[in-house]
Amino acid sequence: MKDATTLLQAAQSILAPWAKEFTYPDPMRLDVALAAGDIAPAAAALRAAGWGYLTAITGLDLGVEAGKLEVLYHFCDGPALVNLRVTLPRDNPVINSVCGAIPSASFFERELSEMFGVTVAGTPNPDKLFLPEDWPDGVYPLRKDFEPELLTRGRP
Repeated sequence: MKDATTLLQAAQSILAPWAKEFTYPDPMRLDVALAAGDIAPAAAALRAAGWGYLTAITGLDLGVEAGKLEVLYHFCDGPALVNLRVTLPRDNPVINSVCGAIPSASFFERELSEMFGVTVAGTPNPDKLFLPEDWPDGVYPLRKDFEPELLTRGRP
């Protein structure tokens, strides 16, 4: 098995054509900032190179004041972790699906859309995953400004 440093160097080389910035917040972790339009080809490149596997796609609300959301694609190869980070505008967050290269990402994309309000363009299954079908539009439970009272008072 390769050590984390070697694996992370390989990932950095694979992702170099799309990366805006590389950071190493931990000796076994590489964070790669990408433009929204580069997520699908970057994920496809990792997949084509046989570099690890996608473990999750998560969202991060940077707050109303910041006006941004961040989407993180977490990849793992042995002890090495790579996070692809994409910053999106909070008022119209749209990102392309990675399901063309990683079909199993559909579950994570559905969760991201439902919980954070991120539109995942080209996802094969945009149906709700956890929330009931009558959940109010525009109410995203993992955003910082989520107010549970909206659910008991009626639709916003």
